[in-house]
Amino acid sequence: MKSLKLDAPKSLSQRVLLRLRQAIIDGEFALGAAISEEMVAQSFGVSRTPVREAMGQLQAQGLVVIRPQVGSFVFTPSAADIAALCAFRIIIEPQAAELAYQHDRASAIAAMESAISGMERALAARDNVAYGRADTAMHDALFAHCGNHYLAESYQLVAGRVAALRTNLTSPIDVQTPASFNEHRNLLDLFTRGDFTSFATLMTRHITNSGKTYAEALQVA
Repeated sequence: MKSLKLDAPKSLSQRVLLRLRQAIIDGEFALGAAISEEMVAQSFGVSRTPVREAMGQLQAQGLVVIRPQVGSFVFTPSAADIAALCAFRIIIEPQAAELAYQHDRASAIAAMESAISGMERALAARDNVAYGRADTAMHDALFAHCGNHYLAESYQLVAGRVAALRTNLTSPIDVQTPASFNEHRNLLDLFTRGDFTSFATLMTRHITNSGKTYAEALQVA
């Protein structure tokens, strides 16, 4: 009989990383906010070493900016960053959708339907964090089932930043109106029907509008 082994527990720095990453995505740390390594270490009951290691990984993911002799801060994108991010998504997401449809259609649809249900519940509760998480799950499903790990890894380069921008800037607006929810429901319908010409058109409009909202919100801030 093959021996059974428990997975090794996540390292302390990885647990700190995952918690900090989610805190940034959920808006517990605002865009541009300072993150004190000492405060985080005290809050988690750990030394500063795993916090510092986690910060380094978050910087590699684009979620944190570390300024030597100054401190660590949650990222704040420029207008050019937002434009480049949206252009990247417009190229990569419709392609991932087509591949997911070809590779693992049933699982992709199930994951997207689950995300839509989560968005619907969050919309009813006016819960922008829950809405942001469900919105993220909807887009992530395209890459989780596309069958191309290079494409999925490429998306991971921006996934954290997109999720953080979504929760911080667009979700508070989205939970006040059904417009975004309806777009996502239409994307699911087009995916299910395999109409990727219309899917790409709608996804392009969806991402472009999100980019406009990001830019406008950051200007006000």
